[in-house]
Amino acid sequence: MKNEQLKPDYIFETSWEVCNKVGGIYTVLSSRAKTLMSVYQDKLVFIGPDLKQPTANVDFCEDEGLLPTWKKAAADLGLKCRIGRWNVPGKPVAVLVDFAPFFEIKDEIYAEAWDLFRVDSLHAYGDYDEASMFSYAAGRFVEAVVSLCLTPADKVVYQAHEWMSGLGMLFLKKHMPRVATIFTTHATSIGRSICGNDKQLYAYFEGYNGDQMAQELHMVAKHSIEKQSAWHADCFTTVSRFTDRECKQLLDKPVDVVLPNGFENDFVPQGAQFTKVRKQARRCILDVASALTGSALPDDTLIVSTSGRNDYRCKGFDVFLESMAELRAQLNDIPGKQQVLALIEVPCWLEGPRADLQEALLKGKLGQAAPLPNPIITHDLHNLDEDRIVATIRHLGIENRPEDKVKVILVPCYLEGNDGIFNMPYYHLLAANDLALYPSYYEPWGYTPLESCAFHTPCVTTDLSGFGQWVDEVLGHEGTLNDGVHVIHRDDSNYFEVAHQMCETVKQLLGTPVRKRTATRNKAAALADKAQWKHFIKYYYEAYHFALSRVELSTNEN
Repeated sequence: MKNEQLKPDYIFETSWEVCNKVGGIYTVLSSRAKTLMSVYQDKLVFIGPDLKQPTANVDFCEDEGLLPTWKKAAADLGLKCRIGRWNVPGKPVAVLVDFAPFFEIKDEIYAEAWDLFRVDSLHAYGDYDEASMFSYAAGRFVEAVVSLCLTPADKVVYQAHEWMSGLGMLFLKKHMPRVATIFTTHATSIGRSICGNDKQLYAYFEGYNGDQMAQELHMVAKHSIEKQSAWHADCFTTVSRFTDRECKQLLDKPVDVVLPNGFENDFVPQGAQFTKVRKQARRCILDVASALTGSALPDDTLIVSTSGRNDYRCKGFDVFLESMAELRAQLNDIPGKQQVLALIEVPCWLEGPRADLQEALLKGKLGQAAPLPNPIITHDLHNLDEDRIVATIRHLGIENRPEDKVKVILVPCYLEGNDGIFNMPYYHLLAANDLALYPSYYEPWGYTPLESCAFHTPCVTTDLSGFGQWVDEVLGHEGTLNDGVHVIHRDDSNYFEVAHQMCETVKQLLGTPVRKRTATRNKAAALADKAQWKHFIKYYYEAYHFALSRVELSTNEN
């Protein structure tokens, strides 16, 4: 029995992105919920921030009759919350905590955090206060439930995601040591900051000291709470071996368990439905591009794209544009009619859909009129002349002239089916692609290439992404286009080489017969199938066991 894996009776997971679609952590939690729900049902509980605004928490469905004793227990400790369901596959229990009242006592909370854990909040700025008060409220909620509603025999796991959930986890561990805590960093605050400040992360990696860099980059508060959370949690985890190395260097602590990110394929259309979605999405994309550029793009236009959070350097948008500029120069000098359409689907400071483009689409005279002004972007921006992606497109001389065989278009909005131009969700547009390009410089995991593969779209990524490293491990060699995922080596000094390799990969696909393209698409989908949550959930069970074992050992010692 000693070797039997310990299992929790209740799992609480807290993140700023519960019922709050901000970035990749939302996808991690929401896509995994169904797999865990099949085992734990309503003993799996997600805790997120109650953001109040009408446009926030739109996928939260309150149920006032759900877990009333829990709500009362929280109220007895002075905490307001709403309890309901998260409208994602599995529809797990979700609790939104009202953290606003704690702002009045934040200085006392920070002082106690320093005294107890040496968390330095003195130089906090930006979103630190908001995240920390939410985290504190989430921890208090679980403290109330465990102390007043659960039995002493119940085994409880509390998993906190990112520094934004760390403070509450620390206080919960102090006041309720019987709760097994897991702290998960999806990317260290210092690693991301080094890259975001255009410093070379990899060339000098072994020389970086996390505490020193936190001072230099004005990241002391976030780094402090992240580091102390990593050290105090019963189980410290991250999403890839790549980030484990980063944690060891910058947080002075290796992780206990690596939790790779998976996905559920339920939302991927199958068979004839997929073919229908792909055909409709391609028609939509080509119509928009034709109306914008004044060029009638043929049905066999090769559609490529990149997407993700607006993190210009880390996501490799600079390299993507460089490669498209090189491809345009090469194809323009070669006889032939093959066209390439490159989309950059990245949320920017959006003003709204372009009225002139809407009018052109409404009239339906696509590719028969003159190009619209500024035919490189589908929506209006508040800061068009300051946007970094727009500036790079202009700097590279990309103008989408009728004679250009490569046209590049920025789609600067969240694609949720109501953007005013495409009016299709992101995943439908993803299905339209022939190739997706993600030349990441800093990517602890990489959901976008995994999602691309799931939608039968081969892709390019780099060996600086956790997903790229995982692909190489699964294949037993460096992934190529013929494998469905081309994994390009990237470091601090081969920027133009990466751009050139991507250009050559697109050219390779242009010269690939349709039958072989189909085989490549199927290989991409087969790789994605290996990354479903049903294969990766075992790592979470390992983390639960690790954390519960630490609590059990500590209890026995006392």
